[in-house]
Amino acid sequence: MRRFEDEQGRTWTASVAERPGVDYKGRYYFVAVPEDGDESAAVHLDDVRWNSRGTAERTLRTMSLGELRRRLRWARERAEASIPGA
Repeated sequence: MRRFEDEQGRTWTASVAERPGVDYKGRYYFVAVPEDGDESAAVHLDDVRWNSRGTAERTLRTMSLGELRRRLRWARERAEASIPGA
């Protein structure tokens, strides 16, 4: 897990979630949760995937702030686009 601030100063935690199933390739994916505890505002990128939790966590630890913000922005845009009438 890694804490960071978005462009508006809101603190988020980037972490990894696991997709259950028998296919282990790309099982782990990017998730960002706002620090204020609003789990319903969590966003994810299913296409940013890793084969192991260790690789995913290492990638998050070494990712630049700019890359974290970019992935958060993409995840938020996709989440908003999936809301009917948005």
